Amino acid sequence: GRPAPPGRPAAMDFSPASRGGAFGARKSSKTGDIGGVLPERSFNAESMGSPARKSSDDGAMNDGDRWKFCVVLGAQWGDEGKGKLVDILAQDAQVCARFNGGANAGHTLVVDGRKYAFHLMPCGIINRSCKNLIGNGVACHLPTLMKELEQLKEFDPRAVERVFISTRTHLLVDSHQLIDGILEAEASSHSIGTTKRGIGPCYSSKSIRNGLRFADLLHFETFEARLRELIKWSQKRFGEEGEADQPSQQLLRKCLREYNTRKAFDPEHGARGGVGSLEEEIERYRQFSQMLRHQIVDSVTFIHEEIMRGNRVLVEGANAALLDIDFGTYPFVTSSNTTIGGVCTGLGVPPKVIDNIVGVVKAYTTRVGNGPFPSELQNERQDLADFAGEYIGEALTIERKGDTRGPYGLSTGDVVKVGEMLQEVGHEYGTTTGRRRRCGWLDIPLVKYSAMVNGFHSISITKLDVLTGLKEIRIAVAYRSVDMTEVRLPSGYFPSHLEDLKKVVCEYETVQGWKEDISKCRRFADLPAGAKRYVLRIQELVGVPVSSVGVGPDRNDVLVL
Repeated sequence: GRPAPPGRPAAMDFSPASRGGAFGARKSSKTGDIGGVLPERSFNAESMGSPARKSSDDGAMNDGDRWKFCVVLGAQWGDEGKGKLVDILAQDAQVCARFNGGANAGHTLVVDGRKYAFHLMPCGIINRSCKNLIGNGVACHLPTLMKELEQLKEFDPRAVERVFISTRTHLLVDSHQLIDGILEAEASSHSIGTTKRGIGPCYSSKSIRNGLRFADLLHFETFEARLRELIKWSQKRFGEEGEADQPSQQLLRKCLREYNTRKAFDPEHGARGGVGSLEEEIERYRQFSQMLRHQIVDSVTFIHEEIMRGNRVLVEGANAALLDIDFGTYPFVTSSNTTIGGVCTGLGVPPKVIDNIVGVVKAYTTRVGNGPFPSELQNERQDLADFAGEYIGEALTIERKGDTRGPYGLSTGDVVKVGEMLQEVGHEYGTTTGRRRRCGWLDIPLVKYSAMVNGFHSISITKLDVLTGLKEIRIAVAYRSVDMTEVRLPSGYFPSHLEDLKKVVCEYETVQGWKEDISKCRRFADLPAGAKRYVLRIQELVGVPVSSVGVGPDRNDVLVL
């Protein structure tokens, strides 16, 4: 066990030994002993059930699994590994689209031994026959997008010809990033933990209607005048120093007044992008407008023409359900709708065209930034007591770049800090920020809530291999309130207020783990019994079929069921 982080109660043990009396002996009809070890059950098709869909011998999806408009969404707090699944599905798609968010999202793909880190680019860009659409719901920082296109030149010199951007997509300019940094520093102890990529200020500009859209680039004289107005407005409201300003805020305000974003992004060397003046910014966008003139399209017409032709459209979500501006852990959320409704408003499509919604669920839970985390084991600073578990897998050594403690090692029989193990073995460091992610046990109430909001047809479980070697694995199967622990909170309920979420305690169920390496498994039947049991228990608890399982870091380490 572990003490609770400040601000929320410790996880509670509901095992009979700890409670005693009638309540301690009480059973849950669905989960076995409350908080105790799940009773062993024989593993066979009759008693344990089977995955939702059978895999063929070669792992390919059967004809009955075909889709025309598939949406892949994160079911937790992001970083679930959506990119790999989208990359696989994109090989069979004619269009891949982004509908929300900005460069605050990120994923890394490995193709032919080379890594590609994308923050704005849809994953379909790796499929040379796939068109890629950045929808109207995206906040697009064009310099970032152009940098991503540049890194693709060796892979596909004509990649830009397959990228299309909606005329209605809002432009995120450097001033939005400066404002984001100013506001985040101003928040102090109430900091949201934003990536400072300007996403919130860009959506604010959209809402107060002084924002710029890609259509403006096609009318450059109008664009230039409106950009000058936007910068003047930003300087007037955020450029003047305040008495309580921190040094970081003073620098950002000064850079905003001078519109020297190069100095703001890298005060010492000015080598991390940006511009030295507003005139340089205008000229930069003039060049962008000429380069992309034929790639800026009316996205509503574009995507509906693709649908009418019978082409397969794959939509990838940025961030995840619990970061949704409406349904997430507000205010520790992103600035857009990350759930299924955002697909319709972010691409201009009606709900009836969507025939497959896949929720991506990491085999454990992670989140970046601040906010309550009911099943948390270890935080970004690695200063929580964590949960002690026995490691029964093979010895491992994992390099930790830049960490003065040296490599992370695991040996058979070690008693490990489980949260720290998940961070190191799972390489839980953000693609966009580089921050260490907070880690915890799989939270079923959270996933069920996400499934209710999104209407998942199936779920894809990722990073199952990271749990390899744990003798026992805990699953948070229900929520209770610290004010009344005798009663479970309703199934699928997720508190809307942080104070209520802080009072949540998890009811845990323990399942036996496995020690075998699963990264070479290519069929569900090849998995060790413990891994099968874990996957099927998730399917049973969530009530949504499992359609694929990630068993390793490589592109092909996915079992399609």
